[in-house]
Amino acid sequence: MLKADLHIHSNYSDGSDSLEQLVQNVIANGINIFSLTDHDLIDGCKDIKHLIPVNVKFINGVELTCNARGYKCHILGYDYDINDAGLNSLIARGKLLRRNKLEKRIAYLKDVWRIELTKDELDWLYSRKSVVKIHLANILVNRGLAGDNITAMKKYLDACKTGNSRFDGDEAVQTIKSAGGISVWAHPLGGEGEVHLTEQEFLPRLETLIQCGIQGLECYYSRYTAQEIDFLLNCAAKYNLLITGGSDYHGTNKDVPLARLNVSDTPVDAALFKLLCSKK
Repeated sequence: MLKADLHIHSNYSDGSDSLEQLVQNVIANGINIFSLTDHDLIDGCKDIKHLIPVNVKFINGVELTCNARGYKCHILGYDYDINDAGLNSLIARGKLLRRNKLEKRIAYLKDVWRIELTKDELDWLYSRKSVVKIHLANILVNRGLAGDNITAMKKYLDACKTGNSRFDGDEAVQTIKSAGGISVWAHPLGGEGEVHLTEQEFLPRLETLIQCGIQGLECYYSRYTAQEIDFLLNCAAKYNLLITGGSDYHGTNKDVPLARLNVSDTPVDAALFKLLCSKK
């Protein structure tokens, strides 16, 4: 039995593990196949290659923050050409969008909450490959302004209007495809902290993502029940979509262990998946 985890984040985006720590944890958990899927960023996939042992298969990944014809969603891209010009151009644009969001949030903390970041805090933020809301929240937790980063985000940051920083869903799917990759709808019933979609809410979104060209569904996900997984598996079969799975591991920034995809903490059997590495 092989173990796989195709949805993992490092400290290049909003995970806590360095690339070195991440590979060590992958090995310690006996994972045979994994993908690094940092938010709107592929830098980690470029830098991690030399750390991976020969008996572990690594698949290039990314999680793109998108708006697909009016529906907010996250689209995973797998097994793409990491040097593709179109993909790298999209990622560069995403970095600018995130930097603009950061500046607005810093200003919001100062103007609304009278919280001014120190030079050390700003230097740390600007030195990162990518900055997301949880990084600011962790600073607020370290200052004793909230007990955890979820509370900090809800209290101090969620009301900040940062404007649209999402990629167009059609463009994201096409860019992944043009780079030789596979596009997959991440946590399609809802991600961390989100109310899960009902069947009636889900199906119109699925039809829209299929129109955009999505190729797979993340059916196995750490926050889904057995019933939700079965529902997604049936949808994938009905629409002839690839089946993938991942923990959405973020290190200490989430209480989700590696290679555990459902509520009973059952290890992944990679044989259950149409593995991305065997795409046509």
